[in-house]
Amino acid sequence: MEQQGGDAAARRMERLSSHLRPHASQMEEAPLLSGSNCRAKGAAPGFKVAILGASGGIGQPLALLMKMNPLVSVLHLYDVVNTPGVTADISHMNTGAVVRGFLGQPQLENALTGMDLVIIPAGVPRKPGMTRDDLFNINAGIVRTLCEGIAKCCPNAIVNVISNPVNSTVPIAAEVFKKAGTYDPKRLLGVTTLDVVRANTFVAEVLGLDPKDVNVPVVGGHAGVTISPLLSQVNPPCSFTSEEISYLTTRIQNGGTEVVEAKAGAGSATLSMAYAAAKFADACLRGLRGDAGILECSYVASQVTELPFFASKVRLGRCGVEEILSLGPLNEFERAGLEKAKKELAESIQKGVAFINK
Repeated sequence: MEQQGGDAAARRMERLSSHLRPHASQMEEAPLLSGSNCRAKGAAPGFKVAILGASGGIGQPLALLMKMNPLVSVLHLYDVVNTPGVTADISHMNTGAVVRGFLGQPQLENALTGMDLVIIPAGVPRKPGMTRDDLFNINAGIVRTLCEGIAKCCPNAIVNVISNPVNSTVPIAAEVFKKAGTYDPKRLLGVTTLDVVRANTFVAEVLGLDPKDVNVPVVGGHAGVTISPLLSQVNPPCSFTSEEISYLTTRIQNGGTEVVEAKAGAGSATLSMAYAAAKFADACLRGLRGDAGILECSYVASQVTELPFFASKVRLGRCGVEEILSLGPLNEFERAGLEKAKKELAESIQKGVAFINK
């Protein structure tokens, strides 16, 4: 009996050490994962989630928030630097998800195998004076590489794209998946939730309400004038003066710049973005679970306008986007803003498509 007890204890310690000591040498020696053996013994029932870019300013707080999500059973953290430390840190949290780290391009496929949801915050952040378009050349290449891995290792996963400029990186991802023969537009979603989170917060401030009780649809895209808050459709129903509409629209559109300038070179909107990304990821997981009535705004392949991609309210389900809702009635101010948004969006979409097909 003593021998059996000792063997059982040794097996438990070996299992724990496989993911609680994610040093680079151990990570490289880890056995290959497959969809059938990916879930560790002892993990809670739920979904397998990968964060690509987990060591960055968005990735680290996002990893923490996803480790707290009871719907996550396995959490894979991938980056090209610092993943062992982030993984060790996050893995000490006493929540159900088993955490594993993956470091560098050779381990990308292992990180992705068997995943249900892949979240991509990877890329360089905005700096003062930098537009989202300035990020394009670097982040476009990163997104292409990561999506090639997704197409190969988990082609049926739901993919949440955070890497900016989202207006271009989502079309880039779509083109990569098309070339690989794995494209499913219902499973590719650009994360614009931060625009909604900001809109809810700023509108609540003006109205003197709790932000959690406010819901503002934000459509169009995820940069500058392409961000189109529909203030005529705020819930609870309310009215604004023309001055309030102008102030709120401008502040919502420039929310990212507000944070970049306030941080004065020390970073961009990482914490609020991680919160918004975790909120959207949770909605996707609840949809995968089969929950009804999951409505979120997202930048997706769409026929709501003449553009191939557009952000609007979508209903999430077991296959990703189950339904794309119409824009509803718009006032004159919103229609004018939408025309400006569409012009810039068309250019951003084409730039993303051309990057892959050049």
